[in-house]
Formats: sequence, C-alpha cells, structure tokens
Amino acid sequence: MTRSKKSQQGVTKKMLSEAKLRTSRLEQRMEECGIEVALITAEDSIAYLAGFWGYLGVEFGRPTMLVVRPGHEPVVITPLMEQEMVAAMTWVTDIRVWEDAGPRSWGRVLGEALGGDLQSVHVEKRRLPAIIRGWLDEQDLKLEDISPLLDELRMIKSELEIDVMKKAGTIAGAMMKAAHTSLKVGAREYESALAVIDAGTRAAAGFLTDKGWERFVSPMIHNLQILQSGPDTSMVHRRASVRQYQQGDPVYFCFCNMVQFKQYKLGFDRMFHIGGVDAKAEHVQQAAIDAQRRALEAIRPGVRAEEVAAAANEVYRERGYETGYRTGRAIGTASLEAPELKAGDKTILQPGMTFAVDGGISIDRECGGRIGDSIVVTEEGFEFLTNYPREILLVE
Repeated sequence: MTRSKKSQQGVTKKMLSEAKLRTSRLEQRMEECGIEVALITAEDSIAYLAGFWGYLGVEFGRPTMLVVRPGHEPVVITPLMEQEMVAAMTWVTDIRVWEDAGPRSWGRVLGEALGGDLQSVHVEKRRLPAIIRGWLDEQDLKLEDISPLLDELRMIKSELEIDVMKKAGTIAGAMMKAAHTSLKVGAREYESALAVIDAGTRAAAGFLTDKGWERFVSPMIHNLQILQSGPDTSMVHRRASVRQYQQGDPVYFCFCNMVQFKQYKLGFDRMFHIGGVDAKAEHVQQAAIDAQRRALEAIRPGVRAEEVAAAANEVYRERGYETGYRTGRAIGTASLEAPELKAGDKTILQPGMTFAVDGGISIDRECGGRIGDSIVVTEEGFEFLTNYPREILLVE
C-alpha cells in the first residue's frame, strides 16, 4: 500500500495548499464581519488551518497558537523546541518562537503578534485554555467568539478530506475485525483493547510513507477509551478492564476519538454477543439498529439536522423507549463539529458534510443497545465511511 515519492509529494502539497486556502477563506469572512484579529488555540483548528500539530502542548504549559489577521501573513507562535518540526509541517512562513526561561516568554511573543492597540480579540471561546484566557484577561482584552465562522468553514469537506476520512474508515474496519476476533469466553477486556490498537496501527501504517510531511504522521492508534462487557454495557462510557468474558456476555466497542488518520476523526461503534443473546438484550439492540437505519434513510441534501434525529426518535417511541442521546454529530479534525443531529438544530444538510450517526439505548443496571457509523452526505443521499455488519452480531 506504499506510494511513490512523487505521488506522496503531490498529496502533501495539495494538503498544505488546502490548509492555506482555508485560512484565506477565514480571513475573507473575518473582513466581511469586521473582525480585526483571531487567536486560534485548539490543536485541531490549528491543524485544519496551518497543517501542523504538536505533541507536547498546553497541558505541559507550552501553548502553540495561530494568529490570523485579514491583510497580513498569519503568525504561528510555538515553543523553541518545536520550531524545527513546525516549520517542516506548515505552509505558514512567519513562525515566532518563545522559550521556557528568559525574556522571550510566550506572553511577550503573543503580545507582539497581536499588537498593542487592540481592544478585543476573537478566540475559540468554549475551547480557550485557562492559561491563555488568564493572560488575555490580564491584558484587559474583550473576548469575542470566532467559533461560528470556523464552524461554517469546516462544515463542508473537500474531496481530499473525504479521501483521508475514507482511509480512516478502512483503519476502523480493521480495528473492529480485530475486536470481533478477540472475543471468547475467558479472554479479558484489555486483551481486546490491545488487539484493536495493534490492528489499527498496522492498517494506518500501510497508508503512510516516511517521506516529507507524512513522516510526521504517526500511525499509532492510542488507547481504547470505551469497552464494556456483561452487565456494565448499560454504562456507555466504561473503560477496558481486566474482566474476563463469560458465556452470554454482550460486549460493546466504541472507537469514537480513537479512529483517526492525519487528524481526521471518525465515530464507529458495535455491540457483540458471546455465545448467544437473551430476548431483552436482542430487543434493545435491534431497536438501536433500526433507529440508526431510520436516521440514515432520512439523510439527504435539503433535510434539516433535527429531522434526522426525529426519524430515529420515532423508532425508539415505537419500541417503548425514550432516549436522551443525540442521533449524531458532525466530524472532521475535531471529534465534535457543527451541526449536530438533534432536536433544535435546524441546519440544512449539504453534500460534503460528514457525520457520526448512532443508535443507542441504555437500560440502567441491565443492558444496552448501540451501533454507530460515520458517513458523508452525497448529492443522492449518503455514503458510508465505516463498514461492518449492521445486525445482531453473535460470537460462536
């Protein structure tokens, strides 16, 4: 699955060109809205606009930031130790560094990049790290929200983005097959997690070269954040433990925020049953499957996001269940983008939008039923980005 150096260079150039174009579009919208400057701090937003991401970020007290100002070159602010890697990954040429010790603190470098005559700055308000928020408060700057413009920009994915997400879907399929194969009476949850991580990493590695920009893309699949079995399948978000599987166990795998490739993240869920399924668990799981199917049938251009959720919720009511779950969420470089498939979201679906679409029911202290896939909206309806059988999955 390796590619020629020439092919790889072409993909790299196109990806960085797209990132540059996105930033140009953001600048245009900022100018139309009278926005003087935006400070971008979320890693996925920086990756989307500037084409790079770091590894030791704000959680280590080392923020990386992107300053966007219409009519000016954007500015990347990064720790000195990250400068070489950042410069090799991004299309941005104005890279300003700061140091842990000495006079070149990140606050000083950020202040220089913002300029001294600002009264306000646009930030990602809901995602602004506390350390940066504190510094901005000290400067007595009014904080406005750039998120609506970013959300608008990110809703429609390009052909290149969709291609990357399809590769992520192939990786997800390899992970789910490994999860399925790992299940047997006496095996332990963490052993399934290790099998998933190994399979996903190997599948991702098959799409990569060690040349150019791609040498910074790690194939490593990290963690398996959601795996539960037996009576705990009602809990939705429990982590893999040392519990041994037993005859008749349901086992739930959720790869949301785990399946990602080149920073693009998918949602993908399946429920398995070891050696059989009792009548109630089967009823619950089939309701979840049917609710997802009904939601998917509703997806097409021109439909409101809330209508997709309403289609799923009708199935739950027919089967005697209520749900507080949303039916889905937009996905991309962030795990949660806009819009969401839930009541009250009146966004009109358009070709190129990508979603994780779920069916989900929890019966406290008894059982759960869940299924999830990622899709892209097309001119005719939708196309799956993830694939695995959408039925009651029994493990012999």
